[in-house]
Amino acid sequence: MTSNHKPKVLVLCTGNSMRSQMAEGLLQNFLGDQVDVYSAGTHPSYVHPNTIKALAEIGIDISHHKSKSVNQFVGQDIDLVITVCDSAKVNCPVLPGARKTIHHPYDDPYDLGPSEDLDTVFAVLREKMRSELIPLVRKELALS
Repeated sequence: MTSNHKPKVLVLCTGNSMRSQMAEGLLQNFLGDQVDVYSAGTHPSYVHPNTIKALAEIGIDISHHKSKSVNQFVGQDIDLVITVCDSAKVNCPVLPGARKTIHHPYDDPYDLGPSEDLDTVFAVLREKMRSELIPLVRKELALS
C-alpha cells in the first residue's frame, strides 16, 4: 500500500438498516482518519431510527445515511469486506475487487429483546460492535 492510499472497508448486512449502518458509523468515527468506510445491504431498506439514536447517544451523527445496495460496490477495489449477519454472508454477490472478506456476525436487534427494550438492545449492540470491530479492523489492515 502506498502512503497516500486509505484502505477501503465495506460492511455488509441484509437491509443496510441496523448492524452495517452502526458499524459504518462507529468505524468512520474511530478510524476514519485511517480508512474509508462504507456499508451496504443485500436487500437494502432504510436506516433504522434506533440505529441513528444509539449512535447519537455517543456523539455520532448518521442521520444523513441512506441504505445502499451491495451491487454499487461490485467491481470496486475493497481492502476488507466484513459481513455482520449470516444472511449477508450467504447472499453476498462475488466482489472480485475485495482483497479480504471476513464474517463477524451480530444478532438481529429484534431477536435480542422485547420491542419496549429496543433502546437498551441497540445500546448493547453498539458497545459490543465498538469493542470488537475497531480492534478487528486495526488487526486485519495492520493499522496503528
